[in-house]
Amino acid sequence: MHASRNVPFVSLRRTLDVRPLIETRSASAQPPGWAAIFTRAFALVARDEPALRRIYLKWPWPHLYELPHSVCMVAIARKEDGEDCVLPQKVSPADELPLAEVDALIRHAKTAPVEEVPAFRKLLRTSRLPLPLRRALWMAALNFGRQRANYCGTFGVTSVAAFGAGELHALSPGPYIVSYDVVSANHAIDVVIRWDHRVTDAALIARTLTRLEQVLNTAIRAELPGQRQAAEPKPVRAVAT
Repeated sequence: MHASRNVPFVSLRRTLDVRPLIETRSASAQPPGWAAIFTRAFALVARDEPALRRIYLKWPWPHLYELPHSVCMVAIARKEDGEDCVLPQKVSPADELPLAEVDALIRHAKTAPVEEVPAFRKLLRTSRLPLPLRRALWMAALNFGRQRANYCGTFGVTSVAAFGAGELHALSPGPYIVSYDVVSANHAIDVVIRWDHRVTDAALIARTLTRLEQVLNTAIRAELPGQRQAAEPKPVRAVAT
C-alpha cells in the first residue's frame, strides 16, 4: 500500500462475451481456473503490445522501461500464522508458459504449505525485516527495471469472484492490474483493468480489452481441448485371436 499510494491509477471496465470459451471449458475434463486463463490471455495480448510490458521508474531519472516478457503476480488468499493474508504468486514468463503450466503454478500456490512456494518465502522474509530496511529494499526493487519485474511483475491478476459477484478496483505498485467478476447467465464476464496513467492512456486499454476478448475465445480456447485429450484414457484396440 505504501508503494501504491502515489501511483495515478485509472480504471476501465468492460463486459466481455466469452461464450465460445465457456462452452469449451465446460466440456473440458480438467478445466483451468479463471486466474490462470486471464494470466495467460493478458500475457499473450502484451506479447504483441510492447506498452503493456512497460513500467514507470523514478531512478536515476523518471523514465519508462520495457521488459522483453510479461511477468504476472497473481493474488492468492492464504493464511499465515493463523491470519488471513494475500500473497502474490509469480508466473514468468507468462507469455511463454502453456495454460496448463500456469494453472498448475497457481493451484500449487493455493494448496501447498506457504514455505514451499518460493515467491511467498521471498516476500515473507522481506516483510519480517525492520521497517527502514524493508522500505529501502522496496525502493530498490521498484526502481530498477529488471528487479522491478522480478519482485512486482509487469501486471497483476486478482478477483473476488470465488466469494461472489463484485467489481474490484485493486491497488498495486503497478503498472497494470486485471480483475474479473463471476460469469453471468448470458456467458459474459465483467473485466476491469487498472493502469498507471504515466505509462499509457485509455485508448490502449480499450483496444486491449477488445483484443483480450478475442484471445480468450481463440488462443485460450484452443489450449483447452489438449487438456481434455490428455486426461482421457486412450482407447484399447481389440485384437482378434
